[in-house]
Amino acid sequence: MTEEVSREGLATLRRLRHDMRTSVGHIKGYSEMLQEEAEDRGVPELIDDLKKIHGSAHRLLDLVDQMLQPEDATSQEAESSSARETGGVLDRARSAGSTAPSEGASGSVLVVDDDANNRDLLGRRLTGAGYQVTSAEDGESALELIEETAFDLVLLDVMMPGIDGFEVLRRIRLSHSMSDLPVIMATSLTETEETIAAFDLGANDFVSKPFEMAVVLARVSTHVKIRRTVRKVEQLAQQLQIRNAFIRKTLGRYVSDEIATDLLENPESFEAKGGRRNVSILLADLRGFSTLVESIEPVDVIRLLNNFLAAMTEVIQSRGGTIDEFIGDAVLAFFGAPKSSEDDVRQAVTCALEMQHAMAGVNSRNQEMGLPAVELGIGIATGPVIVGTIGSERRSKYGAVGSAVNLAARIESYTLGGELLVCSDTLEQAGPGVRVAESREVRPKGFEDPIQIHYVVGIDGRNDLTLLPASNRFVELTEEIPVRIAGMEGKDASSHSFEGSIHALSANSALFSCDEPVATMSNLRLQLVDPAGAPIEGAFYGKVVAGSEKPGDAFELRITARSAALDELIRASLESAV
Repeated sequence: MTEEVSREGLATLRRLRHDMRTSVGHIKGYSEMLQEEAEDRGVPELIDDLKKIHGSAHRLLDLVDQMLQPEDATSQEAESSSARETGGVLDRARSAGSTAPSEGASGSVLVVDDDANNRDLLGRRLTGAGYQVTSAEDGESALELIEETAFDLVLLDVMMPGIDGFEVLRRIRLSHSMSDLPVIMATSLTETEETIAAFDLGANDFVSKPFEMAVVLARVSTHVKIRRTVRKVEQLAQQLQIRNAFIRKTLGRYVSDEIATDLLENPESFEAKGGRRNVSILLADLRGFSTLVESIEPVDVIRLLNNFLAAMTEVIQSRGGTIDEFIGDAVLAFFGAPKSSEDDVRQAVTCALEMQHAMAGVNSRNQEMGLPAVELGIGIATGPVIVGTIGSERRSKYGAVGSAVNLAARIESYTLGGELLVCSDTLEQAGPGVRVAESREVRPKGFEDPIQIHYVVGIDGRNDLTLLPASNRFVELTEEIPVRIAGMEGKDASSHSFEGSIHALSANSALFSCDEPVATMSNLRLQLVDPAGAPIEGAFYGKVVAGSEKPGDAFELRITARSAALDELIRASLESAV
């Protein structure tokens, strides 16, 4: 019973001390505020009297502390008082004793105190320092305000009716971190245990009553500035995340997600200023697309292209390739930059075989959309190139420049639909097991010496990637069909044309004879001729796969782009042979 009475007496003593210190604190606070106002208004005769009031209040506060000091907290209070005095001197020195608005002082502060005079004193001082102040008289209303409004700081009294400051702090920390919403605890009870409890619950700082306003303002300013700094860091981090997401999405159009992530984490590996690399250049182009464009609606051209390019992008990125650019109906990609590995060349060859097999899916989707089937030719060249960021500040790309790029384009020009042609360096560096159906020597434009190109049809151990030769079951025509023939020089037809005739057809090839020799791998533009000798509207195109050395010899042409008249001729010929 005695122990219970002792606890009750101690609690009463602390409450009495708290209330008296609070009241004396009001006298000190208002006298300080009136001194400043007297100085601002130029009424010096009042200042001395106000200082006397302030001094008497300070002495009265010391008497309260001496007379109402709990017996079990004497040593702690003495230690706390000493620390408070030392801290107060340091804080006042740092703030130079000024409570005027500091440059850049702004922010919203919630003052929570059950004492109206405390709320008034703090509100007036903080408002004078440039802060927006909201007051709450108890913990419940404070929590409601915090839920509705974003504050920069909470100045929270400990001893309040209802829920005390410690419980309010505990609930605040359930939804707001110390950096998100700083909380400064305020109390006239300065026992060490209470201070520790406040910090354990997540208080950012502690001020004692009666308030040393210079200290309060300095600490509020410090924590609001810290919060601003944290917010700026968070905003920068968020902006960095958005930037990285945008870069990853942008890079994802050209490289795999793994490469994009690696470049973001290791930007020094990205040779933006240019570097020399040994890479494999892959150029894939739809056969006969230019002619196809003239026969379908523009919207269907875009649908067909997007279908094709989407499928090819997936395959290239799955093999670690980098897409340099889309050139109309062509895809230019390379392997070996910005990241390189020992099997880049083999990956390029494997990728090309997978692209050819992916064309079955492309054409299946084309059929579903009512679009024509298309064929793909792929050329690969391997060699040293310069890779880096090319362009201007407004528009740029990560690309490759060098003879290997030109060679890949030349090799691709020799391909037929469904074929993969590579240069000798690619074949050698791709490693063992690359299967070649045929090799031939060609003299591409822009290269002084002839080069060997190789028709790759598979890789050992990957039967699913084998390229099967096109079926060439020819049907002999009962009557030869006259045609007019012109060689192709790049994208243009030669002005020189000559006469010939078709004497056999298959689904994708034709056998001709003509009055002039025709070189193997040459590209031709042809038109059917009516009985009167006039060309029939609509040209078709093809590549010579077996040439003729002298006039009158037969040659074989692989058809790469058809005309309506030729389609009708092929259909009728094949039906008659059934």
